Amino acid sequence: MKVFNLSCAQDHRFEGWFASAEAYESQLERGLVECPVCGDQSVRRLPSAPRLNLSSSAARPEPDSPAAAALSPEKLQAMWLRMARHIRENTDDVGERFAEEARRIHHHDAPNRGIRGVATREEAAELSEEGIEVFSFPMPKGSNEPLQ
Repeated sequence: MKVFNLSCAQDHRFEGWFASAEAYESQLERGLVECPVCGDQSVRRLPSAPRLNLSSSAARPEPDSPAAAALSPEKLQAMWLRMARHIRENTDDVGERFAEEARRIHHHDAPNRGIRGVATREEAAELSEEGIEVFSFPMPKGSNEPLQ
């Protein structure tokens, strides 16, 4: 199994797992490799170093040090993907009916549950004025498929 560090044209970074380098090239040529964040198929392989597992505690930063608190773009992206996966797995997709269904839940005309869907800025503002909490979270393209 080959694990490659990949990046799309928008510089979203992610890992790709392939049976071989040839399998990666073949899938890339057939348009089967795409960014899990934006769906871009302009993917390139990044240089990578061998992975070294060091058990020495000297290699790890202290828990409260600035080095431990720093979040790289890759870590932030991974957190965003985990959150998107959690939202998808724990909410009902009501699509364009989001504002209507949120109101039904708020007024106890529908079962209380987490929902996700699409609302205009105006609809979101109206819901907020009615005391209905909503937040916007951009879901990755193709989020109905397994997220990396």
